[in-house]
Amino acid sequence: MPIPSQQERFSRPAILLHWAIFLLVALAYLAIEMRGPKGSDSRAFWTATHFWAGCSVLILSLARVAWRSYKSPPAPVTAPPILQFLSTASHLLLYIFIIAQPILGILTVNLAGHPINLAGLGSFTVVGPDHDLGKSVKDIHETLGNVFYWVIGLHALAALWHHFVKRDNTLRRII
Repeated sequence: MPIPSQQERFSRPAILLHWAIFLLVALAYLAIEMRGPKGSDSRAFWTATHFWAGCSVLILSLARVAWRSYKSPPAPVTAPPILQFLSTASHLLLYIFIIAQPILGILTVNLAGHPINLAGLGSFTVVGPDHDLGKSVKDIHETLGNVFYWVIGLHALAALWHHFVKRDNTLRRII
């Protein structure tokens, strides 16, 4: 596989934002899976880690969208229309996820009557408590989190399929 030219690759900021968001999403998932029992020091640590990672994902996602509007991505690798559609749809879903999921998380905590506490930065509240709405938003946040295990997994599998089966530069363009 030839190394993609500069015109075929994503820009350095786009690559950096992609992988930083990937690591933060992975950390947010790890944190939510690792938390311990309610009231434990482990739960407090992993919850704080989850909040930090989620808020960081939101900030970097907004920067990524702004960068993408400034610097267009390279043209997609030629593919049949159905694969092009699936690629576009999955990327759109991923962008929606990395922006909506942290917002839903913030709303979940605030609607439960708690501020978001970010060690070193203080705390903030976007909305006041509404326990009934909070339960619904929490359910949506958790359901999206579970659904996106699959979407993220399929995204990664598609990249590996392009790299190892199709042997094109799709993956190499973002590395």
